[in-house]
Amino acid sequence: MKEIKVFAPASVANVSCAFDILGFALNDIGDVLTFRKTKEPGVKIIMKNEQQLSEDPEKNVAGVVALAMLTMAGVDFGVEMEIEKGVSPGSGMGSSASSAAGAAFGMNHLLGGVFSMQQLVKFSMIGESLASGVEHADNAAPSLMGGIILVRSLNPLDVISLPVPENLYVTLIHPDVEVQTKKARLLLKQTVPLSDAVIQWGNIAGLISGFYSNDYSLIGRSLEDVIIEPARALLIPLFEALKAAALSAGALGSGISGSGPSVFALSEGKETAEKVAKAFREIYEPSGIEFKIHVSTVNKNGTHLI
Repeated sequence: MKEIKVFAPASVANVSCAFDILGFALNDIGDVLTFRKTKEPGVKIIMKNEQQLSEDPEKNVAGVVALAMLTMAGVDFGVEMEIEKGVSPGSGMGSSASSAAGAAFGMNHLLGGVFSMQQLVKFSMIGESLASGVEHADNAAPSLMGGIILVRSLNPLDVISLPVPENLYVTLIHPDVEVQTKKARLLLKQTVPLSDAVIQWGNIAGLISGFYSNDYSLIGRSLEDVIIEPARALLIPLFEALKAAALSAGALGSGISGSGPSVFALSEGKETAEKVAKAFREIYEPSGIEFKIHVSTVNKNGTHLI
């Protein structure tokens, strides 16, 4: 196996109330990574369409993942990795996770599948740590594994696939405004009132229960974040208007995708999801801010060969 190509999907993390512990993968948006074995040891990065990102493997999220895996495997070859970004950096759609997950998945194939999925998530978290300063898996695990993923624990790592309701749709708007994850994390308080924590725990439990029971009403009632969203909402132009428009159009609920600026809404059925897209468009078109809107189901396949 001298060359392979993989697709690593974008993702929505936090899902309103579940900061750093819940995420799901999206369809049609993602990074494409091509891997070629080389006789020279080490990792060579080629950025195909995103020149702002470093090609130094020690400063590139995919590069540090590949270096760690080569070291762990102890092989006598290197790799050239060509990365075509489909997820914009700073978009709130797991850009660094897509590259890190794609690197982990592709490298594992080149190495003969020696690592387990849990190990691949751990390798991906090395890339996430480089990007945000914190190891987290709520983007990388869904991007790798597909579906809706609960990160129950990081130490030891415990990731759990949750059921995806049959008719669940996602509408996502990505305003052309960059929000860096590191900076967005600096806005967060290190302590929260117990009353807020209790509300948040109830919403997380309700959301997961809604996924298991296919209860769309419960999912909608649980899409409430009283801790993280109030701090980050100010980074996103017209955020409150988007949330109101989504509910008026019939969405179950909406929130910030990752650290923003993308905003997601969940809906029961494609027709409602398209109505939400129209409502989002009507909010943003007069603003003069460039934006993109995606309507998707939850991607159940995760990172895969193409």
